[in-house]
Amino acid sequence: MNGRPYGPRGEFTVSDNEIETVDVVEDVAADEGPAPVVAVVGRPNVGKSTLVNRILGRREAVVEDVPGVTRDRVAYDASWSGRRFTVVDTGGWLPDSAGLAAAIAEQARLAVDLADVVMFVVDATVGATDVDEAVVEILRRSGKPVVLVANKTDNAAVEADATLLWSLGIGEPHPVSALHGRGSGDLLDAVLAALPEEAPPESFLEVGGPRRIALLGRPNVGKSSLLNQLAGENRAVVDAVAGTTRDPVDELIDLGGRTWRFIDTAGIRRRHRENQGADFYATLRTQSALERAEVAVVLVDAEQPLAEQDLRIISMVVASGRAMVIAYNKWDLLDEERRHYLEREIDRQLHHARWAPRVNVSAKTGRHMDKLVPAIDTALDGWGTRVPTSKLNQFFADLVSSHPHPVRGGKQPRVLFATQAGVRPPRFVLFTSGFLEEGYRRYIERRLREEFGFDGTPLDIAMKIREKRGKGKK
Repeated sequence: MNGRPYGPRGEFTVSDNEIETVDVVEDVAADEGPAPVVAVVGRPNVGKSTLVNRILGRREAVVEDVPGVTRDRVAYDASWSGRRFTVVDTGGWLPDSAGLAAAIAEQARLAVDLADVVMFVVDATVGATDVDEAVVEILRRSGKPVVLVANKTDNAAVEADATLLWSLGIGEPHPVSALHGRGSGDLLDAVLAALPEEAPPESFLEVGGPRRIALLGRPNVGKSSLLNQLAGENRAVVDAVAGTTRDPVDELIDLGGRTWRFIDTAGIRRRHRENQGADFYATLRTQSALERAEVAVVLVDAEQPLAEQDLRIISMVVASGRAMVIAYNKWDLLDEERRHYLEREIDRQLHHARWAPRVNVSAKTGRHMDKLVPAIDTALDGWGTRVPTSKLNQFFADLVSSHPHPVRGGKQPRVLFATQAGVRPPRFVLFTSGFLEEGYRRYIERRLREEFGFDGTPLDIAMKIREKRGKGKK
């Protein structure tokens, strides 16, 4: 920055040799792209959750010497040798089970369908059972890479028994003791070797190429209808994109004289007795789509009250730092009373995303589709907005002068100066003389939007507290 940060008054000028910096909020890391998925499957009580805990290096999955403890699948972030991946722990797999066990088995099948690599866990002390052989047939049909884990190989004697698992015909058995850690490093090396090549990090700074749009929404809100409406009125090209969890098919669609890449998130359908599993994997697919997208179009059923799942998806977009447009579908079916209540719902429940452009559309009839592209453009423009440092600091000089932070404990923290650390989304670092309360940070965000726009994008505001040296730290 050149000269004093705040105009002629000079009350915010501070010398670097009089202060030290205390980081309060770290800057956002660069996008690394979606992590591949490793599903851990096997029949009950073979030690899957113990193995997951060993991979994570901490006790996360519930472990008990009783079959069927893990009923739901749970995803964890893990890494080995610098490579990130997601581990999905599943319940015991009994292919011909019924009732609750059938639901658990179906969730394991969904995990295999989603995964890039399957870790098939077998109890080496028992050997291959009829259930294990039945699971192997299902894994073969899936076409996914399988790493065979001979668990409970606690000593050399059991290791000899583990070699008998070659008979399953799915490759080398890897002897492991999940309980004691024996052989776990060699196992993870084998898992990394089976993973697909690491996709390059997404870059939003490249010029040219279609802008990437994730079409999100809870089941049955009309995502497929909207995509078909867009593709049906314009010539669509189907393009298989590699490097993602399930290699979804994207749609290249011409809108407003430009080509856009719509990232498919339809994926798993909700079926009877699979609601939990479908929701879980739909969430994983939504996260994967967001990691690849620049802007999310969240479709909401305007006929129905805003649901918890609608709010959760919107919160996911905000947390991901992507630009956002909210599209209210079936608008043509609303009467005046429903429109009135919908406005009240939006004001009450979407107060944290009032900055997102809204469009009222009908995916079925195509009504107001022409408003979608301008809304997306607005969101992308806000997402990439950069404020010159001089304007930014003049803004903060006026803001602090007219509306200073409240005095707390005899102290009044001040914004000394500010800088914009990045875009997509816009990231700001405020150098302050003390901690700014959450309410004051919200006020700062509101005033930033009023002054500079930022329509359609979340803002990331970080603080670096600068304290005078020599004050006697305690």
